[in-house]
Amino acid sequence: MNKGFRRVIFKAIGLAMGVSTLVLNIIKPLESKGSIFLLSIGLICLAIDELENK
Repeated sequence: MNKGFRRVIFKAIGLAMGVSTLVLNIIKPLESKGSIFLLSIGLICLAIDELENK
């Protein structure tokens, strides 16, 4: 897989997890466990992107 494409995918997943947590909390309040799970997936993807960048 192309390195530039992989970076875009990881950043898009990180952004999508943050936006989805916000939207789901507006529509129907989530449990804190569900919110933490979604945000941790996004944070892991952003961290992988930064680690591969160096």
